[in-house]
Amino acid sequence: MRSARNLGPWPRSASGWPRVLFFTDPVRTPDPARVAASLPRGAAIVYRAFGAADAVTTGRRLARLVHRRGALMFVGADPTLATAVGADGLHLPERLAMRGGANRALRRRFRLSAAAHGLAAARRARAAGVEAVVVSPVFPSRSPSAGRPIGALRFRALVRAAGLPVYALGGVNPRTAMALKGCGAAGLAAVEALDASPALRRTPSRT
Repeated sequence: MRSARNLGPWPRSASGWPRVLFFTDPVRTPDPARVAASLPRGAAIVYRAFGAADAVTTGRRLARLVHRRGALMFVGADPTLATAVGADGLHLPERLAMRGGANRALRRRFRLSAAAHGLAAARRARAAGVEAVVVSPVFPSRSPSAGRPIGALRFRALVRAAGLPVYALGGVNPRTAMALKGCGAAGLAAVEALDASPALRRTPSRT
C-alpha cells in the first residue's frame, strides 16, 4: 500500500491513458480496496472479479474509492459488470480482443484495453478497435498463468512497432521497471508491486 501512496501524481500520457494500472487478483491482492484507496492521480485499477458472488458490491466500492482520488476504474472482461459498477473502461483478455464489431459497440460506452502476449496480438487488437494493450509477461512473474517472459529488449521493440499505447505487465517492480526507462511505453501495470514496495515511487513517470 505504501508504494501506491508514494507514487505521487503521475500525469496521464499524451494519449490520455493512465501511467499506472493496478490489476486486482483474488489470491495475490485479497484486499484491493487498500491499494485502490492509495492510488495516485493518473492511475487506474483493473478489477478482475473472476465470477465472484459479490462482484457488483465490491466493484462499486472500488469505483467510489478510485473516482474520489481522480483515478480510473476498469473492469476485466465483463461489460455487464462494468456497466453495473459505473466503470470508465473495459479490459479484454486476448481471446476476446479481436472482435471488431463488438469492440466498436463497446467503445461507445467504455475505454477499451486488452491483453496481448506479443506483437502480432497487439497489432490484431489495434485493428479490431482496441485502444491500448497490456503486454505480458515482460519479466519473470509469480502469476500461475504467466508464460515465458519476453524481456526488456523485445518489449522495447514491441512498443515501437505496435502503433498504440502499450503497458508492461509481469514481474514489474522497482528494479525491473528501471530497465524500461525511456522505452516509450504508455506506463506500467502491476498486481503485487503497488502493494509491496515503497521504492516503486522512484519509477520514472515517463517510461
